[in-house]
Amino acid sequence: MAKKDTMNALLKRSISEETATLLLTKYSTLSDISAAGESELVELGMTEDEAKSVLSKVGKRAASTSTKTSKKKVEEEVPSAPMEEVTEFYTYNETELRLKDIMKKENIELPMKIIVDIAARIEGHDVPDDKCRELIVRANDMYLRHRMDQNESAGVMAAHSIGEPGTQMNMRTFHYAGVANINVTQGLPRLIEIVDARRIPSTPSMDIPLSGIAAQDENVARLVASNIEMTSILDVATIDTDITNMTLIVRPNMRKMEERHLEVDELVDKLNKVKAVRGMVKLSGYDIVIQSDEPSYKKLQSMYDAVKTAKIKGIDGITRAVLSKTEGYWKIVTEGSNLKEVLNVEGVDAQNVMTNSILEVADVLGIEAARNSIIHEAMGTLGEAGLDVDIRHIMLVADLMTNDGYVKAIGRHGVSGKKSSVLARAAFEITAAHLLHAAMVGEVDHLEGVTENIIVGQPVTLGTGAVNLIYTPKKKGDKE
Repeated sequence: MAKKDTMNALLKRSISEETATLLLTKYSTLSDISAAGESELVELGMTEDEAKSVLSKVGKRAASTSTKTSKKKVEEEVPSAPMEEVTEFYTYNETELRLKDIMKKENIELPMKIIVDIAARIEGHDVPDDKCRELIVRANDMYLRHRMDQNESAGVMAAHSIGEPGTQMNMRTFHYAGVANINVTQGLPRLIEIVDARRIPSTPSMDIPLSGIAAQDENVARLVASNIEMTSILDVATIDTDITNMTLIVRPNMRKMEERHLEVDELVDKLNKVKAVRGMVKLSGYDIVIQSDEPSYKKLQSMYDAVKTAKIKGIDGITRAVLSKTEGYWKIVTEGSNLKEVLNVEGVDAQNVMTNSILEVADVLGIEAARNSIIHEAMGTLGEAGLDVDIRHIMLVADLMTNDGYVKAIGRHGVSGKKSSVLARAAFEITAAHLLHAAMVGEVDHLEGVTENIIVGQPVTLGTGAVNLIYTPKKKGDKE
């Protein structure tokens, strides 16, 4: 395994880039790291806790029986406190209660969303009871007309209503208005990303509205942006290597330092926390000198690699943060996404932060938020292409993707691959494998869906096909 692949594998296991760089100075593969003992990793410059954490993430838990027992004791002593359930009930205003009473008298059942919307429109106007009754009756008629008939093929209609306009979408990237060099994938590739439930979108991005003074003052907004955008040493300084004296010389660029609201002392503090150069960093005039503790070119190279990637400021995963002004208020548009950390940044309007990474929304805010995110992203993508698709089709797809409590793709690893019908699964992808497995385990297909009935050539059990008409002719002498 190449070192680059090993680095990626370590990062995927939630091991920090700094620790991964340190590990790669001695080991080249994951198996080498897992074969190393805890003491070897400590010698390399890690603490005992860090070494244990790395070994457990790589795939080997180097913990003795005594430590395991002590951990069990700690777990027994500190039981986890049960989460408190928070319920907020909606409080109806006077107009909404009035409409509810009329609905009750007329024996009409409408979703509360419709009642709330009507009440909001007539609020502040003197509308008599008979007009309110007329509004409710008319709304009920419209609601019943818009409901889908029984045994209607909702899934097929939704698939057709999204798929047909999808063929007219072009492959393009969308440029944020007024924001330079921030590109976000749109069009057909973005729609495919959404329904495939990709863990990381091709162009992860966040839309971060600001609150308070930051929303109105550009200088404060720039300060918030500098706290969000990840800054490494190479963003604010150059690194020279002095082979003769076995030293690294970091030369800060004062203009860039000022832009990022950084001081030289902060750079020294941050570099002193990097494992590979801990205790070797000194300030010499305006430059930062890092003296190697051993005359080794390999050691010098590993120090350079560790310093080059050292995080000075900002949030992991966010490579750029650009200011944009919308409707007189400042907001930040980012390249990269890290919802959990951004929500804690001071000056950010946390309730309105948006990210285009749906699975990140599910991890941080829960499955209901992920469902809303799928609807918002899909409708936004179709709207950008100038396509008008009824939101109920998108809602059906979002419900199907999230009804199990986690986000699953519409594909062979998700919704389509979990169908109960063997023929429906075989018609989608990898036909032979599905049929072979079904034959081996003796699966039975009850021919209840659309696809399987079409395959065997019989009417689909939907619409008129869901009803059986039986006619019994009269015989002579039968009484009516």
